[in-house]
Amino acid sequence: MRILFAGTPEVAVPSLRALADAGFDVAAVLSRVDAPLGRRKILTPSPVAAAAKDLGLPGLKANRFTPELIEQLTMLHLDAAAIVAYGGIVPPAALAVPEHGWINLHFSVLPQWRGAAPVQHAVLAGDSVTGATTFLLEEGLDTGPGLGVMTETPDPAATSGGGLARLSSSGAGRLVRPRGDRGAGRVTATPQTGEPSAAPKLTIDDARVDWAQPAAGVRRRINAVTPEPGAWTTLAGQRVKLGPVTPLDGGAPEHADDGMPLDRPGPGVVHLVDREVRVGTGSTPVVLGTLQPAGKKTMCALDWARGAATRGELVFE
Repeated sequence: MRILFAGTPEVAVPSLRALADAGFDVAAVLSRVDAPLGRRKILTPSPVAAAAKDLGLPGLKANRFTPELIEQLTMLHLDAAAIVAYGGIVPPAALAVPEHGWINLHFSVLPQWRGAAPVQHAVLAGDSVTGATTFLLEEGLDTGPGLGVMTETPDPAATSGGGLARLSSSGAGRLVRPRGDRGAGRVTATPQTGEPSAAPKLTIDDARVDWAQPAAGVRRRINAVTPEPGAWTTLAGQRVKLGPVTPLDGGAPEHADDGMPLDRPGPGVVHLVDREVRVGTGSTPVVLGTLQPAGKKTMCALDWARGAATRGELVFE
C-alpha cells in the first residue's frame, strides 16, 4: 500500500516508525518547515523530518497545503495518507488526493476531546479512561467516522507530557492494523457516537494555579500544563514556575523545621515541614517537588524554601 505520512512533533515518530516497520510503501513524509530552536535560534528539522531522514524516506516540508504541494502529492499516486499531529488543516482538495482517504490518529476516545490538546484536557478533567482513536479525516474537526480505538487507565500522577508519550507509543499500532484492508471492504468506518467535548489549546493563563481549589484539582491543573505551557504562580508579584506536586496523605507531623504551627496552612501559604515544602490549598496541602523562581534555574523546592525563609511568610498568589 503506497502512503503519505504527515506529522511533525516527537509524538508522531512512533507512528511513522510503526508504518515503516510494517512494510508500508511510504512514498513521502510531510512535516512542517524547520523551526528556530534554542537561544541561538538555529533552524532545526522537526522530529518527524529527522526520523524520515534516518529511515531513508523522502521528505516534504510545508506549513500549509498550497496548490503546488497538492500537485506534488497527486503525482505520488497515493493509496492512502496517515496523519498524526501534523499541525495544519488538510483542505478538501488535499483530502481528495489519496484513493482511500486520510487516516488520523487522535489521542482521545472520540468524540471526547476533539481538538489540539486532548491529553491535556483529559488530565485536567481527571478522566478515568484515556486512549487513542483512528478515524477517517474529513472537513470537520475530528468528526470523521472511526476505524479503531484503544483505551487504558491513566496514572493520576502522570503529566500530560508523560501521558502523550505513552499514548503515542501504544496508539501507533492502530494505524498499522487497517493496512490495505479498507479498500477490500474488510475494515468498517463507524460514525462517532456520544456527546462530543472540545479540547482547545491551553494558554498561559490556563496554566496559573488557583490555590483555593482542592489539592486534587491543583495537581490536575499542574499536571495538565506540564511541560507546556508550564504551571505558574506568583510570589511577591513575581512569576514562579512550578513542577508537579503530590497531595499530602496521612496526619500532621509532630514538628515543623521552620517552627511554624502544624495546623493546615491557608491556600497558597508555604511552609517547611519534615523536610517537605508544603503549600496550602482549598483542602489538604500539596508537597512541592521543584520550582523555578523568576530569573533563576529550576531547583529543588526544599533548597529554595530554606533560602527564602529569611523573607518571612511565603504566600503564593
